[in-house]
Amino acid sequence: MVTLHAYPLLPWLSCFNVDEKNQMSFSGPVEDMFGYTVQQFENSEGKWVLIGSPLTGQPAKRTGDVYRCPVGQNKNTGCEKFLLPENTTIPNINEVKENMTMGTTLVVNPDGSGFLACGPQYGYMCGKQQYITGICSNVSSSFKVLNSIAPTVRECKQDMDIVIVLDGSNSIYPWNPITEFLVKFLQSIEIGPARVRFVKEAFTVERGARPGVKKVMVIVTDGESHDHYNLKNVTDQCERDGIERFAVAVLGDYNRQNKTNEEIKNDHFFNVSDEAALVTIVDALGSKIFALEATSEKHTSSFEMEMSQSGFSAHTSKAGVMLGAVGAFDWNGTVVMQSGQEFVVPKKNTFHDPAEQRYEGMAGYIGYDVQSAYTPHGVLYITGAPRFNHSGRVTVYRFDGENVTITQTLKGEQIGSYFGSVLQTHDIDRDSYTDILLVGAPMYMGPERDEQGQVYVYRLNEDGLFEHEMSLKPVNQTCCTAHSQSNCKSVSKNEPCGARFGTAIAAVPDLNLDGFSDIVIGSPLENDHRGAVYIYHGSQKSIKEKYVQRIAAGGDGESMKFFGQSIHGIMDLNDDGIIDVTIGGIGGAALFWSRDVAELLAEMTFDPSKINLQQTCQVQGRTTVCVKTKVCFKYRIKSDKDTNTGTGEEVMYSLTLDSLRAIARGRFNETDNRRLQKNESIVDRLCREHTFYTSDKLDFRDPIMVTLEFGLTDEDSGPVLDGELPTSLNKTVRSHALFLYQSRSNQEKFYVNIDIHNTGDNAYNTKVTLSHTENINYVKVEVGFVICNVARKTFRWNKSATNTFKMGKKSLMFSKTVNICCHFFCSPKIKTVKRIIPE
Repeated sequence: MVTLHAYPLLPWLSCFNVDEKNQMSFSGPVEDMFGYTVQQFENSEGKWVLIGSPLTGQPAKRTGDVYRCPVGQNKNTGCEKFLLPENTTIPNINEVKENMTMGTTLVVNPDGSGFLACGPQYGYMCGKQQYITGICSNVSSSFKVLNSIAPTVRECKQDMDIVIVLDGSNSIYPWNPITEFLVKFLQSIEIGPARVRFVKEAFTVERGARPGVKKVMVIVTDGESHDHYNLKNVTDQCERDGIERFAVAVLGDYNRQNKTNEEIKNDHFFNVSDEAALVTIVDALGSKIFALEATSEKHTSSFEMEMSQSGFSAHTSKAGVMLGAVGAFDWNGTVVMQSGQEFVVPKKNTFHDPAEQRYEGMAGYIGYDVQSAYTPHGVLYITGAPRFNHSGRVTVYRFDGENVTITQTLKGEQIGSYFGSVLQTHDIDRDSYTDILLVGAPMYMGPERDEQGQVYVYRLNEDGLFEHEMSLKPVNQTCCTAHSQSNCKSVSKNEPCGARFGTAIAAVPDLNLDGFSDIVIGSPLENDHRGAVYIYHGSQKSIKEKYVQRIAAGGDGESMKFFGQSIHGIMDLNDDGIIDVTIGGIGGAALFWSRDVAELLAEMTFDPSKINLQQTCQVQGRTTVCVKTKVCFKYRIKSDKDTNTGTGEEVMYSLTLDSLRAIARGRFNETDNRRLQKNESIVDRLCREHTFYTSDKLDFRDPIMVTLEFGLTDEDSGPVLDGELPTSLNKTVRSHALFLYQSRSNQEKFYVNIDIHNTGDNAYNTKVTLSHTENINYVKVEVGFVICNVARKTFRWNKSATNTFKMGKKSLMFSKTVNICCHFFCSPKIKTVKRIIPE
């Protein structure tokens, strides 16, 4: 039973525009692995979330299936199974659909015409031998199964010539067990009447042998040879003729005569204690012989496509379908490529040359994941082999419809990291060409020897080669188990500990509406298997190394766990013009709505631009110096959808004077406080003016800093502010002051000359104010400032004036630092020259 809920699945998320409070969640049985894969889909009936549940059908059949969950329609209908196992079939074979794990792989066609769902554990019987080849269901946009894709399924063949050679010597008796063995053996391999000939030419055409058919010889003997001198010549001839040989050693005579026997351990040899025991090996012998029809090697344990599990991974693109087949060629793996309407299986050693790599590629799992990359020079195909040489490898190649040409290989750096198990390419700048390749290594060991995981980012250069650019890592997970030595506040209940960051990597179109595509990465083992995902924004032709948002799952980690196991986000599912993200775990999935992004730009100006002590105002009945502060905002919604209701968006802002000082040198008139806060409604543009006045004790050696902080009032709904833009602004307003002198000199007395030259209009009542620190004095004047009249009436244009001050140090002051400031008061701007003249 699958249910749909409207309550929040997650309790919190860090900043930016994926909304955690209003998502749509779906839940299903954990034991069915509901949520293992997710995809977004749209057709004429509406918008959907497709959810894979590979073990649906517990406990009897476990065939797996895919659910379709409506979005925006009648939510009470819940999710509905497609019943794909019933409608996915290959005719004329004995199918085995139990445990086929339908829904393990789920991909939407790039043109939206349908989707592909695969069950890599699909099998069929050939006699008593079961082969696991995998199958995919090609589903149309109207949810009809168009056809079943199983390119590695082979017809069960019985084209095999078997010759049985029986030892007729007196050492084998009684004969009845031998005939019973023959009857049961012939029944077990399910072939027609056998031709048993005791002649050397048994495999000649004249004797009924068929050219091109596999040849098998079963020899039943007591093992004692009387013509051993010719043994090598006979066996070499059999090798040249391709005759597969099985030997059954009947040790009855050996045992009766107490002879010793050295057991030969080989899958082509059987030892039985006596003649009566022959019937006990019939099934094993028959299975090994029957398995030969699936192999081309000299060993019955060697397979080509019969255990391929094609559809373990899948990728659909304009170039066609790629199917990963990890079990092909004895689990070395391969990639089944679509060429036109046909599927091509590359040759055995296409991806692994045993002459150069004897053991590195054995059971490497090529095809664990598959991807493609578009370049100006054609399509690159990519596949991962996470067990290649134990550290993993990614292979980049071209495909011309018949042949594979490898162009590059990328190697993992840590044994057991599963490098290459997850692949994702992405066009960041949206120019139709691939920019980056991300390679997941979810079992990469972190500093605490736990599976933290790591994602490698490669940039595609102009030569069509991938260059490593950066490595992404999750928030470090401290493993607190019952055996941990560290001081842990809570103990993890689940093993293994870690994150497995990189288990899922999704290429998402522009989430934050900045023109660049983005990346979402799953980390399903974080927080005691509750899971988390990370969002990375794109920039130019790559992504930013620091994630902008981390969504951590809530719950108990039992009814819903491994959040981030699957991720998909390519559509706007609620018609607000923004891409939404679907995230799956085991036991559920959630559709997260993305919120619109707004730009709020601020500017701040002062009138006057510099504090003028002669420009006074009246505040609370006293004369002081005032400055008008004007703040202006520009507001814009980044989505194409028109959300303007005419009422505007409410913004809040605050102004603070001297925020870095303990005591501010000014206060706002409105609040009589250093701080002012306002809420206003804005549509496109907003300007407001606020006045502050200065304190009585004038101290303007440093400018007054005015801090503007701003944001949107409603943080839970509506748009969010662009995270790339600032939400605060610091600006300073200076006085007409000139910092003149700061000295650590040992001189007792010195002169300060100030030269003033008027380059503008005539100035009236021009004065110079000199202020200084306490450790010096001006003649006998106390600490403070000195005012000198430069010109009592008019300081005329193009005239100059010089004032000389003689300063002396106070002997009792401990500070050796001397500060002198000079203020000029006049109407127009004046040019000042500073000069310090020691005595």
